[in-house]
Amino acid sequence: MPNLLNSQKSPYLLQHAQNPVNWYPWCSQAFETARKEDRPVFLSIGYSTCHWCHVMAHESFEDEEVAQLLNHSFVPVKVDREERPDIDAVYMSVCQAMTGSSGWPLTILMTPDQKPFYAGTYLPKHSRYGHLGLIELLNQVEELWQNQREKLSRTGDKILAWLQTPDKSSEQEPSFELLHRAAADLSESFDPKWGGFGSAPKFPTPHNLLFLMRYAAFRQDKNIMQIINKTLECMAEGGIYDHIGGGFSRYSTDEKWLIPHFEKMLYDNALLIYTYSEAYQITQDPFFLSVIRETVAYVLRELTDKNGGFFCGQDADSDGVEGKYYALTPSEIRSVLGTDDGNDFCCFFHITEKGNFEGKNIPSLLGRKERKNLKMQKLCDKLQAYRLTRTALHTDDKILTSWNALMIAALARASFLCREPSWLHAAEKAQRFLETRLTGSDGRLYVRYRDGEAAHPGNLDDYACYAWALLELYQTTWNAGCLEKAVRTAEQISRLFSDQEHDGFYLYARDAEQLISRPKETWDGALPSGNSVAALVFSLLYELTGQKSWRTEQEHVLRFLAGKARAFPSAHCFALLSMYHVLRPSSQLVCVSADRQMPEEVQDFLCRNYFPELTVLLLTTDNRDTIVRMAPFTAQYPIPDSGTVYYLCHNNACSTGTRDFRSLLE
Repeated sequence: MPNLLNSQKSPYLLQHAQNPVNWYPWCSQAFETARKEDRPVFLSIGYSTCHWCHVMAHESFEDEEVAQLLNHSFVPVKVDREERPDIDAVYMSVCQAMTGSSGWPLTILMTPDQKPFYAGTYLPKHSRYGHLGLIELLNQVEELWQNQREKLSRTGDKILAWLQTPDKSSEQEPSFELLHRAAADLSESFDPKWGGFGSAPKFPTPHNLLFLMRYAAFRQDKNIMQIINKTLECMAEGGIYDHIGGGFSRYSTDEKWLIPHFEKMLYDNALLIYTYSEAYQITQDPFFLSVIRETVAYVLRELTDKNGGFFCGQDADSDGVEGKYYALTPSEIRSVLGTDDGNDFCCFFHITEKGNFEGKNIPSLLGRKERKNLKMQKLCDKLQAYRLTRTALHTDDKILTSWNALMIAALARASFLCREPSWLHAAEKAQRFLETRLTGSDGRLYVRYRDGEAAHPGNLDDYACYAWALLELYQTTWNAGCLEKAVRTAEQISRLFSDQEHDGFYLYARDAEQLISRPKETWDGALPSGNSVAALVFSLLYELTGQKSWRTEQEHVLRFLAGKARAFPSAHCFALLSMYHVLRPSSQLVCVSADRQMPEEVQDFLCRNYFPELTVLLLTTDNRDTIVRMAPFTAQYPIPDSGTVYYLCHNNACSTGTRDFRSLLE
């Protein structure tokens, strides 16, 4: 018998729709039932491509004994963290505070008025090896609820009081000290042998590398650049990178990037495409270019909806086995490629009879400086076709605004730097998808689209990432409409998410469902925080338009972020990208052209030279009204009768106009 999840659109919720557990989605009905029947709420949060979510589902939520206990004594509620990041953020902070750790599946027990009194992550069905089991936990809570409820209530009251305590961290001005400390921390934790930071498990954290790239350029620091290049090379040589089908897995379980946690997420690949593109711009390393091409090809092949949106990601498991889709044996490879080609492939990618993963092999190039040639690429293509027939990967086909925006930004950037127009077409198609399918008639964004339905009011991350994507599109296409939409989206950030009494932005809007707390996220984890991205957006808008209102917004959010980053700067690297724009003297290039497009000499210069502090405006007869409305200072620049006149402003001083672009650069 299906439960109440059967009518939902989320693939994660639908995975549990046939459970014997009488799940509710997050809704008022669930909490009304808990109050009416005087039962605590069992909240389980996860996502459809999560390996340990699958494990807990198979062990417990598909089990009749567990279901009977949950259905009798609790009101079970299931939440997809990707659809409701607001709920996830609130209760994940509870788990972090109560246990010192976090992760998914997230397990919360709380009162009918949403006050949590227990938090944890994965729980086996029964206690083992000193770890509490779900059955034992539920029995204990049932007994406490009936006989010592005041004990649970006191815990819930304490947690609620902690959640609702005003943040007393002081704001401060952005400073070079924060940048220096973050770079020093990352340098100290750098693994010189295998790249990356810290020990296993290792996460790509591309925004750390983006910050270091800007820092290295600012300081002319070759050692920092070596850290970046070593990390990017090792990640792309290891098994975390799919050498057969392209794209990166979530993280590496070992120190040398060899054995991945096999799920592939859209946001990881978006941020890595962006990072490798900037690294390619600096180094012109053909290996980085090949990684970009293969990763983009993977996204367009396997994570792209026919209407242009991008899916969330692909599962780690196939047929209930982690990594089954990816792991290969030498005999399988020879059966597909033939003996000679199979042996060549095995030698090239370190495939052995012993294997490196549970008796099978994850292909890698670790220790090999020779890169894939055309023959090896063709062999990879054959094995990719074979993998598709051997077993299937579950794809979470939700289309999320914030994650799509990150991929739009990445494709726009990669298209410009790698001179690939088809990637720009994909980015523009996805932007139109967000505009037509995930934007309401009132101009407000939604979080998710699936199966013909847009749902859940957009959060700060949705607006901030979308504004950034529009700015990246503008700086690739010079389409003034993109800049205008970015301005409109940034204005919504200020209107919907600002704290009227203090600096910084809340996670969810002032008129959204109000949870037991309204967090302001600043820490850059797997994804940059909404506040960090918003800070970058305001910084870019001020540099592009010269409007003082954007400088005011920029100053407010950067003071807030600087105060938060003071204790641990390297955990706020995307915020430091924004501070870079404030601390480093910026430059603005205004190209006033009788033509309708950016001159090729400018495009070529921007493509070949790494100047992250330089912003560029194109003013033409066609876009003059729009650009002047966004950037009033450009009204003083006359459109020439022919050709292009260039104006360069640097460190608050502007040059006279010139038609000689080369002399301007000198």
